[in-house]
Amino acid sequence: MALPADFEIDRKAVRRNFSRHAASTDSVSALNREVASRMAERLDYIRLEPTRVLDIGCGTGADLAALAGRYPAAEIIAADSAFAALHRARPARSLLSRVNPFSRGGGPLLTCADIEKLPFPAAAMTLVWSNLMLNWLDDPLAGLREMARVLEVGGMVMFSTLGPDTLKELRSSFPKEDGDRVHRFIDMHDLGDALIKAGFGDPVMDMQMITLTYSDLDGLLRDLRLSGAASAARSRPAGLTGRSTWQQVRQRYETLRRDGRLPATFEVVFGHAWKIPARTTADGRSVIQFRPRDDFEGSPR
Repeated sequence: MALPADFEIDRKAVRRNFSRHAASTDSVSALNREVASRMAERLDYIRLEPTRVLDIGCGTGADLAALAGRYPAAEIIAADSAFAALHRARPARSLLSRVNPFSRGGGPLLTCADIEKLPFPAAAMTLVWSNLMLNWLDDPLAGLREMARVLEVGGMVMFSTLGPDTLKELRSSFPKEDGDRVHRFIDMHDLGDALIKAGFGDPVMDMQMITLTYSDLDGLLRDLRLSGAASAARSRPAGLTGRSTWQQVRQRYETLRRDGRLPATFEVVFGHAWKIPARTTADGRSVIQFRPRDDFEGSPR
């Protein structure tokens, strides 16, 4: 990966932030909704009839209804590590579920789980959907390997994440010596390499810039806070930012104002790839596939 060796994300802080702001995240989810819409457009061109769909990093479950509507015959499973957010993803209880507590009521199955240790058997899913979750990992390889493990051969992962130019205006406004006030993000090409290492084939990747605008810096900071997207880098400053530093940040950001608005850039990386047959066993031995002689061209029929 192109990230510095000393960069690490505090996963407990990520869970704490998203749990703490689970009640407010949907009110500031414009970026997530736009990205989900663009992901869904990509599914329009892919022929897939999944039996099970896993939304990993589902948050409050904003994508679940759309997935269920697109794949009505599929079992929808949602997983997130922030329990408070997952709790809000519960569907309204039907009369049947109130009478019979063991009834699923047709809603998605919800699981509190870590992306690196999914509680699902191998080859259980046909489609894994992940909207803006991988950017909360300092190295996505372990998470991608888990996605590949739970996918059946021929199954697909569809994901979005954030690239290095995300929040570049805010990052450049903080003094360099002030630590990682803004996360670092992984380059699209490194993600493509990680997909191959994880067991996916022929990944399709593209990138789009989305710019949100604000009347003032406080509006941006409020959205980041209420969405739970505060910096969780282990190298972030432990104390509060001083008044003089904030004044400097505001002055620097103000120089970027255009047409009365302040920009906030998000580099959104989209990708999908298919699970391919394993080339090696778990202990590193090569997998050799044998075909009957009749399968070879020119063999007698």
